[in-house]
This record gives sequence, C-alpha cells and structure tokens, in this order.
Amino acid sequence: MNFVSTHPGTLYIVATPIGNLGDMTLRAIETLKSVDLIASEDTRNSGRLLAHFGIKVPQTSYHDFNERQKAPELINIMLRGQSIALISDAGTPLLSDPGFRLVNLSRSAGIDIVPIPGPSSILAGLVVSGFPSDSFCFEGYLPKSSGKLKRKLQELSAERRTIVFFETSFRIMKSLPVMLEVFGDRELLIGRELTKKFEEKIRGRISELIALLADRDIKGEIVIVVAGAEDK
Repeated sequence: MNFVSTHPGTLYIVATPIGNLGDMTLRAIETLKSVDLIASEDTRNSGRLLAHFGIKVPQTSYHDFNERQKAPELINIMLRGQSIALISDAGTPLLSDPGFRLVNLSRSAGIDIVPIPGPSSILAGLVVSGFPSDSFCFEGYLPKSSGKLKRKLQELSAERRTIVFFETSFRIMKSLPVMLEVFGDRELLIGRELTKKFEEKIRGRISELIALLADRDIKGEIVIVVAGAEDK
C-alpha cells in the first residue's frame, strides 16, 4: 500500500542551459537544490551540470523509453510528500522532450506543477531571425522519412506565421532541398550551436543556404526559422 500525504510534493519543470552554463537562472539552481529528487533525461549529462553548480540531490532517469512505467512511480513519490524537478538534456522540458505523461498524471493526482522558465533554443532562434515574432508556430523535429517529410511540409506550405523547426546536423542537407521544392525559395535562418562557443546564425534564401552548406561538415544542434507564406 502506498502512503498518501495530506500535503503532496510539487513537480517543478526546470529549464536548463542550451549550451552556455551562464544562462542557468538563480531560481533554477535554488529549485534543484531544494527538491528531493531530480528526474533527468540523461543522468550522466545532467550529472555534469549539477556538479558544476554544487547540486547534490539524487537523480533518476526519465526519458522517452521509460516514461510510461516511470511516471506512475514518480507520482507515488510526490503523493508521499516529496518534490521532484524534471529536467531535460538542454532547454525547457516537454518541448520535443519527455514529460507530457508526467505532467498530465500530476494534474489528475492534484499535484501542483510549477514552471521554472529559462533558456529556449526555439525563442533564441526566433528573436535573432528577423522574421515576425508576434505570431509563430513550433513544429519540433521534422520527420525522418522523405515521404513523411514532404507531406509535413506540404501541410505547412500555406502557413503565414513564422515557423520554427528543430533539425539534426546529419539530416539538414536532406531537409533543405525538400523545403525548397515545397515552400519555394523562401528566406530562412539556420541557428547552429546557439549560445555555445561556435554559435552560428546564417540567413538567406533556401537555395543560397543549400549552396553555402553543400561542402561543409555540419555539426551541432540546429534550429531552423522559416518565413511564413506570403499573401497570394
């Protein structure tokens, strides 16, 4: 039988740096030091972050492959009065990272959920793009297969808002030609390694960026910001 406290713990959704450790907020550090357990997407990666800030709270792994069975375990821990912080490898949890199931189970169980905002590669790419930012949409990672990729972009071809995608360094040169085919030669910005030592931001027509990147060995985390469709 699980003991249920009259005062359940709290679930904190804590944003962590996307590269530059100087972006870690004081509130995030204080929160991570105060909780009973930290649920990390990758405990080895997060261990380095926690050690840097002198945070000695125990971790447990929480990722896409164990979320279904791990979420109820964490709920029981919080119902016994302990608080948990959820962090991802970088940036804000749940944005193309695990946590959706845990948040919804917490809501159903009456557990308070507190956001601890901070770095976001989505917003970092958007605000330096020069494209309208008063209204935009985030579409996460593009599909891997060429057929699904093309269908996804066709669904978005008439979208007038600025569009933000995540993409991997080894797939971007497969995605850009399909964007050119479906979107036409629109302008876009590629943000690579944002906030890190080798940060790079390049903007231009899709055809120009394909030519520019053709002979390069592309590495790092990538955000693509695409101009919305123009009025016909």
